[in-house]
Amino acid sequence: MQGLLKEFRDFAVKGNMIDLAIGVIIGAAFGAIVSSIVDDIFMPLIGLVIGGIDFSNLFIVLSNPEGVAVPSVAAAEAAGVSTLNIGLFINALVKFTIIAFVLFLVVKGINSMKRQAAKDPTPAAPSREELLLTDIRDALRAQNGTVAPPSPPPAQ
Repeated sequence: MQGLLKEFRDFAVKGNMIDLAIGVIIGAAFGAIVSSIVDDIFMPLIGLVIGGIDFSNLFIVLSNPEGVAVPSVAAAEAAGVSTLNIGLFINALVKFTIIAFVLFLVVKGINSMKRQAAKDPTPAAPSREELLLTDIRDALRAQNGTVAPPSPPPAQ
């Protein structure tokens, strides 16, 4: 049991798991912000421009066998009246569009940075072992009397 707990702890504290958890938390917070912007700012302004339409209560009654008055989606749900909630669907579409656009911009930025990095590759500096092997090769060639070609300068 002790080994299982140690293995789980090692798995849970890996950098990738922590990065993923932070990303999920930030994503949830971002979703809440987008929901508030859409519900509290965009849709009321769009409704005002269109003619005073409240999108959160834009619905079509599908079935109302008892003839109950349904002034809002909440009243319809409380009365058990089935509705087609068009306004809530439009709100969800606007939220999705905003989140999709922001993710598009993030991916576009990352791709741009990758292309820039691919254009300007900086050569890797030779490792310590490569430098030692070059010195050994040059020393062996000098000892055998052959002329060694000039070694490339180490990259910095």
